[in-house]
This record gives sequence, structure tokens and C-alpha cells, in this order.
Amino acid sequence: MPRLILLRHGQSQWNLENRFTGWWDVDVTEKGEAEARAAGVLLKEKGMLPTVAFTSVQTRAIKTLHFALEAAGVLWIPETKDWRLNERHYGGLTGLDKAETAAKHGDAQVKIWRRSFDTPPPPLEHGSEFDLSSDPRYAGIDVPQTESLKDTIARVLPYYESSIVPHLKAGATVLVAAHGNSLRALVKHLSGISDDEITGLEIPTGQPIVYDLDADLAVLDRYYLSER
Repeated sequence: MPRLILLRHGQSQWNLENRFTGWWDVDVTEKGEAEARAAGVLLKEKGMLPTVAFTSVQTRAIKTLHFALEAAGVLWIPETKDWRLNERHYGGLTGLDKAETAAKHGDAQVKIWRRSFDTPPPPLEHGSEFDLSSDPRYAGIDVPQTESLKDTIARVLPYYESSIVPHLKAGATVLVAAHGNSLRALVKHLSGISDDEITGLEIPTGQPIVYDLDADLAVLDRYYLSER
């Protein structure tokens, strides 16, 4: 029976500092590492070991994957890194303190930028300290200057269909270690959540979400592994 396990990266430094992160590459904190390792221990205890893994090209997700796989005793399984599993790009909000941004622009406007389905934040200025257009990991890629959740879904789902689905159809147990919004895209698709409802869905850090699937990849069950 194919199985998909989704794991949001453990707490990052900018999670801790309450800053908009997006595509900027920040590390996990000690708490984030502990969350990732605890997820791996849980996978092992529940006998739900992944056979193949996917992650983004961002340090916090990659390290979360490795900490979890190490704790589960399966660090050796095949893994693929791809930018299309990156977090949503927060544009000109990148690096800003969330509380200060709300004080400056108002709670209502910040809520629209953060939680609307198809309204992106202001674009990041070219040449900004957070401009990643010259980062070697994105060579040949048209790096976005901002993204809405809708934009994020538009890159995540085709990647899921082309690269992850074949493994699921072959009966694999697939672990995807990624980010709040890239995982939200997958949850929306798999659980059939509406555009309006998905913006309110919170995905906790370090908590494996399991999708049990049938041979046609229809969802049989969805649950947090810690609750089973």
C-alpha cells in the first residue's frame, strides 16, 4: 500500500525570531533539530520507515530530513532535492519582523499578504540583500520576486505529479520534508480543501502527517502519526 508522509521542517532561526523567511536560507535551531529527530524516532517506533525521500534545496528542510532519517535508522535511502518544494517566496517581506510589519502596514494588510490565496506580498527589489537570482542553486531558474499560495501550488503540484507520484504508484513509502506552504499545497490537493479553507490550515513543525493511499492513490486515511 503506498504511503505519503509529510514533514514540515523543525523550528528555524527566523521562526524563532518571528521573521518572514520564504526562500532565504536559514538554519534550524537546536529545538528544530530536536523536533526533526523526534519525528524520526516516531517513524521508527511506528514501523513506518520511508523508502525514498524528497526535500527542497533549503537548509532547514534538508537538515530536518537528514536528522529524521538518521534517527529512524534509514539515512541511506535515496533522496531528491528540488527547488519546487521550496517555501513560498515572501517577496519584499523577506527578513522583516512580523509584528513590526503589522504595526507599519496594519494587521489587515499583513493578513492579506500572509493568508490570502492569490494575493502575493510586494515584490523583492532586484539587488536587495535577499535577492537570490545569483545563488548557484538556482542557476538557470527564473527566481520569483514574490509568490502567493496559488503561485506556490502551481510549481509544487506538477513536481509532485511528475516526480513523486511514480514512486507512490510503485508502492513506496515516500517522505517529503519541506515547508509550511509547499506542504499546504500537497494537503490541499490530496484532501480536496477549498481555496478559502486552505489559507487557514496550519501545519506544525516536526509532526509527520501520514496519507495512506490505495493503488490508484485515492486517500484512504490522513492523520498525525503522533495520534496513532
